[in-house]
Amino acid sequence: MKKVVLLNGSPRANGCTATALQEMIKVFEEEGIEAEILQIGSRNIRGCMACGYCHKNGKCVIDDYVNEIAPKIVEADGIVIGSPVYYGSPNGTLISFLDRLFYSNGGKFKNTAEKVRVGASVVSCRRGGNTASFDVLNKYFTINAIPLASSTYWNQVHGFTTEDVKKDLEGLQVMRNLARSMSYMIKAFAAAEGSVEKPVMERGAFTSFPDGK
Repeated sequence: MKKVVLLNGSPRANGCTATALQEMIKVFEEEGIEAEILQIGSRNIRGCMACGYCHKNGKCVIDDYVNEIAPKIVEADGIVIGSPVYYGSPNGTLISFLDRLFYSNGGKFKNTAEKVRVGASVVSCRRGGNTASFDVLNKYFTINAIPLASSTYWNQVHGFTTEDVKKDLEGLQVMRNLARSMSYMIKAFAAAEGSVEKPVMERGAFTSFPDGK
């Protein structure tokens, strides 16, 4: 069975972000895709130390929840990152988690690796800061050549409480359509496995301008 992992970047396990993610799970279940929410935002996770340990050892030097669940995320067929908006940006704990998760796992997330994954970002806000946060989260996928699923509007819900979000009928509709889009893409990539060659990415060039010119 195909599986989607949904990362809840909110400190509240049953808040606005979770309400949006749960709406997606309803569709995944209808589509025969297993779905699991991993609670990130309430954990004590520090940022990357730029020590280079992961390059040699394939995991982060800080042996916490990042290393614990990284294999589960790597094995998933779809990854959804959900976050509330704080000062026009995603939750800082989630950003620390994602920085270390993606950097320490390197090529494991690349869609030129063993499997093709589908990514999607979801943001929850009261009013503003949603598209800026959406852009930040999407970049974790696009730098790894992970194709993004889209919906019938930007992937966002609005509300100050879970009851508010439940009144955002268009936002919930967007979540359901996003899950349908992800399900289709996951199944399409699986059907193409073995019959369509994966892209070969060039990795020779690395712009750093070490001579200062």
